Amino acid sequence: MASSTSARVTALDTYDIRFPTSRELDGSDAMNPDPDYSAAYLVLRTDAADGAEGHGFVFTIGRGNEVQVAAIEALRGHVVGRPVDELCADPGALSRALVGDSQLRWLGPEKGVMHMAIGAVVNAVWDLAARRARKPLWQLLADADPEWLVGQIDFRYLTDALTPDDALALLRRGRTGAEERRARLLERGYPAYTTSPGWLGYDDDRLTRLARRAVADGFTQIKLKVGADLDDDIRRCRAARAAVGPDVRLAVDANQRWDVDEAIRWTRALAEFDPYWIEEPTSPDDILGHAAIRRAVAPVKVATGEHAQNRIVVKQLLQAGAIDVLQLDAARVGGVNENLAILLLAARFDVPVCPHAGGVGLCELVRHLAMFDYLAVSGTTEDRAVEYVDHLHEHFLDPVVIRDGHYTAPTAPGFSAALRPESVARYTFPGGTFWAADLAERKRKGQTQ
Repeated sequence: MASSTSARVTALDTYDIRFPTSRELDGSDAMNPDPDYSAAYLVLRTDAADGAEGHGFVFTIGRGNEVQVAAIEALRGHVVGRPVDELCADPGALSRALVGDSQLRWLGPEKGVMHMAIGAVVNAVWDLAARRARKPLWQLLADADPEWLVGQIDFRYLTDALTPDDALALLRRGRTGAEERRARLLERGYPAYTTSPGWLGYDDDRLTRLARRAVADGFTQIKLKVGADLDDDIRRCRAARAAVGPDVRLAVDANQRWDVDEAIRWTRALAEFDPYWIEEPTSPDDILGHAAIRRAVAPVKVATGEHAQNRIVVKQLLQAGAIDVLQLDAARVGGVNENLAILLLAARFDVPVCPHAGGVGLCELVRHLAMFDYLAVSGTTEDRAVEYVDHLHEHFLDPVVIRDGHYTAPTAPGFSAALRPESVARYTFPGGTFWAADLAERKRKGQTQ
């Protein structure tokens, strides 16, 4: 095996992982009624003496996951053979090389399948770097020099809203009181809210039962999917509000279902149930539409960001005063480096970040970014919470732990992206043991589609 100073990346292995969540309607919403939560998963192998690896993935919802896997595979030549020390010392250099590849860039630029593939590879490098530093990623970031963190960020197209000097000032300010916050984080954890009661395919009895359980478990906010049928939404919101009482926040999420005027009418129709925010009321690319909705539905807040394609879209949402809550996603943009820029943009505009985590593995990843934000950027958890869904965590080596409505701080080194080998063997599509048996059973029944 190579020594730590000469170790190189020897392979980038990919896996098409799919879980059959559509069968219980877990994850169902107005735009995605039958998702099979999936991950285009990769492992960076090295010849380091300690066997160090880096893990990353892109979350998808089933069909098309193979396309995302292929995009990750297209990046293999940028990574295999590179020195491990070099990658871990400066993940930003790899990020710039991947985003700057002129032929790959034509497929975006900086958006869509290829950009998410870049994010998965970049996140795998950060996982590798944190493992080698023997720190969870949130701690690696919080301990880093502000100047080094600024050097990890691509400020192209941002400097009319956030300059390197602005970012450095925010990070230096964030160091004040960081040790006290770290102690509180380790003792209390980071606030969470839960979407688990509110999937659109759940009946009212299940919604009510799960909403009451969420309050008993310490959650002070739940979220319901809406947008398919207004009468159904009124009935479901009434049931949820009765179940949780007047003091628990009730957020609603339309998953991009509406045009602007429809979003305004529908949100006003739900206003009697005191929704805390309306999430993704229209297209994630419609910045002016979000601004118009926000003006029209106040005091209901407008939240979005999980489908924001890049930091430039986020910048414009903030500049236009289009949102009250920013919902970054750990696997949608170009990885940790771009999410550092997004966190700093939010701090610059004093907009709270409540990260999206409604998907396989997203809870595991995004808690690190939120905890770093608390320790080193925003310095607060006021009006901030990370989304939580209560399925598929058992497939990860470092799964989330929720205690009294809070994410406990992970202590294992890395970015918490590694799947259990037995889960990879079972749920790799189409040849894993689960899917092979499922195909055999469907063939037996004459169901070949």
